Amino acid sequence: MNIKKYIVVAGIALGTMSCDNFLDLKPISEETSDNAYNKASQMESALVGAYETFQSAEYYVWDHVVFSDVRSDNAYAGGDNPEVFEADLLRVTPINSRVFKNWSQIYNGILKANTVIEKVDLVTDPQLSDTRKGQIKGEALFLRAYHYFTLVKLHGGVPLILAPTKSTDPNDVRVPRSSVAEVYQQIITDLTDAANLLPDYYTDENGNDLGGSTNKARATAGAANALLAKVYAQNKDWSSALAAIEKVEKSSAGYTLLANYDHLFDGEHYNNEESILEVQYLGTDEGNFGPQLLLPPSISGDTWRKFVTPSQDLIAAYDAEGDVKRKGASVLFEEVSWVDEYWGNAAGTSIPFSYKWKKAMGWASTDRPYLIRFGDIVLLKAEALNETGQSGTALVELNKIRSRANLEAVSGGLSKEALRAKILLERRLELAQEGHRWDDLVRHNLAVSTMNDLVEIDLRTGQAVNYNMTEAKMLLPIPQQELDRNPALEQNPL
Repeated sequence: MNIKKYIVVAGIALGTMSCDNFLDLKPISEETSDNAYNKASQMESALVGAYETFQSAEYYVWDHVVFSDVRSDNAYAGGDNPEVFEADLLRVTPINSRVFKNWSQIYNGILKANTVIEKVDLVTDPQLSDTRKGQIKGEALFLRAYHYFTLVKLHGGVPLILAPTKSTDPNDVRVPRSSVAEVYQQIITDLTDAANLLPDYYTDENGNDLGGSTNKARATAGAANALLAKVYAQNKDWSSALAAIEKVEKSSAGYTLLANYDHLFDGEHYNNEESILEVQYLGTDEGNFGPQLLLPPSISGDTWRKFVTPSQDLIAAYDAEGDVKRKGASVLFEEVSWVDEYWGNAAGTSIPFSYKWKKAMGWASTDRPYLIRFGDIVLLKAEALNETGQSGTALVELNKIRSRANLEAVSGGLSKEALRAKILLERRLELAQEGHRWDDLVRHNLAVSTMNDLVEIDLRTGQAVNYNMTEAKMLLPIPQQELDRNPALEQNPL
């Protein structure tokens, strides 16, 4: 089944679940839904409505880049938004509206997934087979896990809401935070169940492969196992991560690295063999607004200052490695009329632009972000192998990625620590602007040292920026608006 043909009706099926409709009623993380679903078409529409969060929630559109690449050593804020500058300078406050919006929209996605999980088994429509019911549940479990993985990495422990709330009584909706361990255990449970329910790829009633527009648009067993590998790795359960990666590699979906890195981001090779899951932006009413925020005047057609400016440190990392291919695919230099405080501090300076998206298209781009791609998993495998004392095979995986970038192979004889640094550098260069850098630094307890050792000169003053990174800043605060609505919540250390 092609997910795209249901997008129009999805808004009708789930229209009453808009997060804005609940803001004045109760905590966002405890939204109420009591809709009934009786037909196969209604369940399919509800499911697509759940996927729609990847298109409508600003975190998945571009804030994942803000709170990973901009918050780290990969990029500056650019633009003129004070709340993005907060992320850049590691001064995010509980009243940052981006934090609140992301929290509310992601929990809205969880609500949609919970509704599908609860309702699908109750449908008696003979057009909805038991097999398809299982797939729908698996897809919704994957979506819920993906959202909770996002939240736990951003905020630590969060309220675990596993069913649509049917009461507005304060005792029912004011749910306290679960522990980080509890949230991760639920994510693992959901993904394990999803992997068992989902196919490697989807077929029609005659057993014919429905192709990339379906198999890269919705969760599969490969996507569940790939995300499970990332979850285990973030918890440094390296053996379990390797077991999940092995399942991805053995999937009959046939995931593989593209031979040409440029094809990942040229806008001409959507739903490719390296893609495990990607957002299916179609343009016009279903377009991606993110590229318009990032791309230079020659492409975007406007002259205001753009966001997510690649950092001096990132460009230096590409140059030090001789990484011409990935730098060229990821960064575009152009002279601008505005003044950039890190690149010349004068109008007419040539500055870098984030370039993994290539088409602005007036706020309605067809550029598609990868939710999961195989290149990430290959490097994660190298990381896990190194952490389990298998440096030789770790090098094999690392050098697959380097070979594609036309870089020399890394030789053996490195210590575990030295090879870990090589792998994390490779992840930085491979995955820049894709929202992975902060998680990589946190995973290895490097966020504090990396940011405090970072030397970025503000050319207005000639002084290095003082990021004043602390352990507390590894997590974003719980949004103040949610604390005000739900007194059972406690704030993170600030």
